[in-house]
Order: sequence, then structure tokens, then C-alpha cells
Amino acid sequence: MQLHDVWFVLIAVLWTGYFFLEGFDFGIGVLTKLLARDRGERRVLINTIGPVWDGNEVWLLSAGGATFAAFPDWYATLFSGFYLPLLLILVCLIVRGVAFEYRAKRPEERWQRNWEHAIFWTSLLPAVLWGVAFGNIVHGVKIDAHKEYVGSVLDLLNPYAILGGLVTLTLFTFHGAVFASLKTVGDIRERARRTAGVLGLVTAVLAVGFLGWTQADKGDGTSLIAMVVAVVALVAALGANKLGREGWAFAFSGITIAAAVAMLFLSLFPNVMPSTLNESWSLTVSNASSSPYTLKIMTWCAGIAAPIVVLYQGWTYWVFRKRIGTQHIAEAH
Repeated sequence: MQLHDVWFVLIAVLWTGYFFLEGFDFGIGVLTKLLARDRGERRVLINTIGPVWDGNEVWLLSAGGATFAAFPDWYATLFSGFYLPLLLILVCLIVRGVAFEYRAKRPEERWQRNWEHAIFWTSLLPAVLWGVAFGNIVHGVKIDAHKEYVGSVLDLLNPYAILGGLVTLTLFTFHGAVFASLKTVGDIRERARRTAGVLGLVTAVLAVGFLGWTQADKGDGTSLIAMVVAVVALVAALGANKLGREGWAFAFSGITIAAAVAMLFLSLFPNVMPSTLNESWSLTVSNASSSPYTLKIMTWCAGIAAPIVVLYQGWTYWVFRKRIGTQHIAEAH
């Protein structure tokens, strides 16, 4: 295995970590409207991710930075061709971060309600758009002989990509509901479990259709194994949720996300962005990568820095591992 293959795998791992962690972040944001019945319960849900949401976004920065350094042509084609949807995701993430920090700065009901609306929409839109973006990456887009995207924004809204967006939205919301049941107590915990049961069934239907389409179009033996793991893990997550084993349900929902992302990258390899105009114009791990020397330096840096970041983030989750409920929320001034 050459270094550009290694970095393709590492980038896949970074995206897996991002979707696993930020997935329940987005899900909690969506559930502030679907699950919470009043302002106190919305505060509970927001507080479940309050200590960790910004750390989860480090995985996105790492994935984007690794793509820029290891596969500059992939980065250039992706971020220029998908400029508008990625810009919308970036704006959502900025507004979402501001909403978390500014929501409680003033006591007026209208002020807090507006920021709660912002949290909902800036969680829902990225959850959909990431699925649309990766659906197009795997399915292929219009790339010419100069490695440039020559399609339009409307070309990105094809049925396969839209189905991918629906899958990520429902899967992340299900992941968030399981996380909410794991991190809360009382009535909201029970309702989170019931909501997760419904969302899981919807996710299962959409995910089987999307992953089956991917397998039929791009898959091979290894991607089929990943697909089976994703489906089995999702069923196991539903079963564990039904039995009230929230820890196991969260673990299995995370495995579902990891296996689904692995299937997409396995279906993609050795391409990084297939061309629908001419197969020979596709970007691959070899023709889109940096020099071997650059990849070697990156490997040494990642080998030193990555374990430190993972250990620190793991320690953060351990410190804030306790459940919370409305009784733990201080009265608003």
C-alpha cells in the first residue's frame, strides 16, 4: 500500500469520526423542535452537547485540511464545484456556534426563541447537505479533462444524492435521539427512546434503499460486507433501544454510521471523484495526490498529533459523562 492509499484511508477515518460525533450534535439540534416540549427541555438537550459540540467540529477541520494537503486536486475540484452547498454548510456551522453561545446572553423570550430556531435550522440543513455532497462524490459528477467541475448546482440535486441527504438527516437524528436517551433522565429520556424507535424504522427503510443503490451501482465484495454490517448494526441499535440499553444502542448507531461511511469510501476507491463525462478524467488517489515527500511529512505529523487530540477529546467526554434533566437546569433570571 502506497502513502496516497494510506491517506485515502485516513481521510475516510476522519470523516467517519466527524459524522459519528457531529451526527448526534446535528440530531440534538433537530430534536430541540421534535422532542422538547418546553424551553426547559430544550435547555436540557442543548446542555447534553454543550461541552463537546465545538470539539466535534475539529474532525471536520482535520478532514478538510488533510484533503487539502494530501489530495490538492481533489480539494480544488470539490470545493470549487460544490462551492454553494459547502458555503451554505459553513454559514450554518458559524451561525450554529453563535446560537449556542449567544442564546442565554439575554433573558428576553423572543431573543432566546430566535436563537433556538437558528439551532434547529442550522442543524437540519448541514445534516441534509452532507448526504447530498457525499452522494454526488460517490455517484460521480461532470469533471472535464482539466480536472474541473463543469456542471451546475442543479446537477447536484439528482435522485441518488437527494436520497443520500434524507438518509443522513434521519440517521443523524436517530443517533441524536439515542444520545439524548443516554444523557438525560426522567420523562424526556423515555420520550427520546420512543422517538428513536420511530426514527430508526424510517432510517432503516431509507438506508437500505440508498446503500443497496450504492452497492448495485459502484459496489464490490468489500463494500457489500460494510453494507451488511451497517444494516445489522442499525437493527441491533433498534433492539437495544427497545430494551432500554441506551449505551449499547448508541454504540450500535455509531457502528451504523461508521460502516455506512466505510461503504461509501470502499465504493469510491481508487477514485476520489469519478467523472460522469469520461471515466479517464476521474480524479483518483494517484493522479490527485501530493508528492510522496509531502505525504511522508504529513504521516509523521499525524502520527504525533492525532493520538494527543483523541486522548484529550476522550477525556472531555469522560468528565461530562453524567446524565442531566430539567431539575439540573437553573432558573432563568
